[in-house]
Amino acid sequence: MIDPMPATDAPPLLEVRGASVRFGVESALAGVDFLLRPGEVHSLMGENGAGKSTLIKAITGALRLDSGDILVDGELSRFSSPADAQAAGISTVYQEIDLLPNLTVAENISLGREPRRWGVIDHAAMRERAKDALSALGVDVDPASVLSSHPLAIQQLVAIARAVSIDVKVLVLDEPTSSLDADEVAELFRVIRELKEAGIAVVFVSHFLDQVYEICDRVTVLRGGRLVGEYATRELLRIDLVEKMLGAAAAALAPLGQRMIDDGESASIVSARGIGSGPRLREADLDLAEGEVIGVAGLLGSGRSELARALTGVDRPVTGELLIDGRPVRLNSPRDAIAQRIAYSSENRRTEGIIGNLSVLDNISLALQAQRGIFHRMSTARRRELAHSWVEALHIRPADIDRPVSTLSGGNQQKVLLARLLALSPRVIVLDEPTRGIDVGAKAEIQRLVGELSENGLAIIYISAELDEVLRVAHLVAVMRDGVLAQIVPAAEVTPDALLALVAKPESSEGAADE
Repeated sequence: MIDPMPATDAPPLLEVRGASVRFGVESALAGVDFLLRPGEVHSLMGENGAGKSTLIKAITGALRLDSGDILVDGELSRFSSPADAQAAGISTVYQEIDLLPNLTVAENISLGREPRRWGVIDHAAMRERAKDALSALGVDVDPASVLSSHPLAIQQLVAIARAVSIDVKVLVLDEPTSSLDADEVAELFRVIRELKEAGIAVVFVSHFLDQVYEICDRVTVLRGGRLVGEYATRELLRIDLVEKMLGAAAAALAPLGQRMIDDGESASIVSARGIGSGPRLREADLDLAEGEVIGVAGLLGSGRSELARALTGVDRPVTGELLIDGRPVRLNSPRDAIAQRIAYSSENRRTEGIIGNLSVLDNISLALQAQRGIFHRMSTARRRELAHSWVEALHIRPADIDRPVSTLSGGNQQKVLLARLLALSPRVIVLDEPTRGIDVGAKAEIQRLVGELSENGLAIIYISAELDEVLRVAHLVAVMRDGVLAQIVPAAEVTPDALLALVAKPESSEGAADE
């Protein structure tokens, strides 16, 4: 275990004074101050475009300040690269783990700084170093095992072990829990508390408010590239935090109040009868009508995503029947689904959604051009008109259609993906975790957009791990358990706690509950 560091009145480990960064005419940071003390977990909060990523890049040497100072241990520091920041004791673990899955755990921990003996890598010493780094965090992993053989949570802990295996003073964790389940988050928090006890300062960036309040001592809020304030977490109400982030009343996150669908009055567009695609999706019955939003709730592995993929041709159902407008259909591919005007947005936005190197223009027009085919190319003028119209309609910012989509915030990337799907004029859209990894402001904006699309007659299936979000956007909630769509309940008649009880209900209680 890491030796605990006694409480002390030591000066700040890291201090940022008057940090300013401009990209052309845009100001990403404007005179921001930030203070980080030894042995604390400090959250950096703000909606997309608030300046969080820019400040982190400056702290970690990935970006130079146009003006302002960074002090480490009271001494002025100039970082020209991440290597300079690491030499000063600042390490980073990113949301997308930047390790090499084909190498061993030990090789990843020592990558770039391997111990050598007689000019060659000393593998025994490397494994021993990795064992010590992992043991210091209380992580029991074989250093000789291949990294890809471990679940994502263990890979995250290996990345942290690598980061603290040097003389680290400050550890930056950028959205470290976005792909972890509850047990894995608990293990990560145990490690963070170990680091805190050792006097290491942790910058914790997350859009999960519950996690911020559980693990963080203080919160610094940015908005529009400017400092809103620094607060003790225990003294700041959550509703006040949301107001400070949004710069508006927290009513922005209130339930959307969409119109209710009248039972029996709307014919189903999509119906599933006993549909199943394998052990992760064994059976589901579902009816989706025009203008209806069905939220899908369930624990990790319950079959939420498998249901989405089976309804949209990504996975082929092996049991049951799918009907469109009352007629049986077989969707063998997403192309078949699009032909039926059913569009799908994957939970993995980066690998199955946007194409980061392409422009906003290309990303928006991509699916429509694919639908038209290679011999019916859209004119440049038509493509630009299409992109401009959706950028304006969805308030995508910055409103530059020639900009690489990878340079946009997560929330704006998600809106670009939605624009691509909406350009196909679908009747049904299936959204799997559309707000994962984006801040509370962008989340509220996308939820409001779902309400507007529903009001305009679009039928929507909305999948989210956050139960309050499901209840906020849905008319009905489909509860998934162990690969089975167990029941459907009206969203207006259930609370988040009651929905949690339904989602977590053990199988032994099914019979009694259904009688």
